[in-house]
Amino acid sequence: MKSICGIDCTNCELSGACSGCAATEGRPFGVECLVAQCCKRGEAALDALKKRLIAAFNALHIPDMEEVTELNALKGSFANILYALPNGQIVKFWDDNKIYLGNQLHKKESDRCYGIIADEKYLMVSEYSGFGADADIVVFKQWNDAEDK
Repeated sequence: MKSICGIDCTNCELSGACSGCAATEGRPFGVECLVAQCCKRGEAALDALKKRLIAAFNALHIPDMEEVTELNALKGSFANILYALPNGQIVKFWDDNKIYLGNQLHKKESDRCYGIIADEKYLMVSEYSGFGADADIVVFKQWNDAEDK
């Protein structure tokens, strides 16, 4: 399997369910991959997007959240946890098959974590305990990265 971004697909636990992004033109799970789309625009596009997103996450100044220094490609199903809305409805915000940029950061002086995830339009910070339990949305907002349009 060949990837567009340079990731070694042979080490991926999902390699049996995926044909690779090169073979699928950047749609490894049937949905457009944010990382592949950036890489198609040139080598520097992904790094530039990551830098802008890291700055956007850090600019939120969330108390007790570590500084964001790295974002990783994440399949939506790995980060798509359930959230209870104030009206009692239980929802997911992300497409399980889409590839996003995100990371998990430890909440300072706590056993809880912050999960950060973004695509080309939205970013989210959530707080949760082990494996996404008791998840709370801290920030969900449109970030409109005009430089990627």
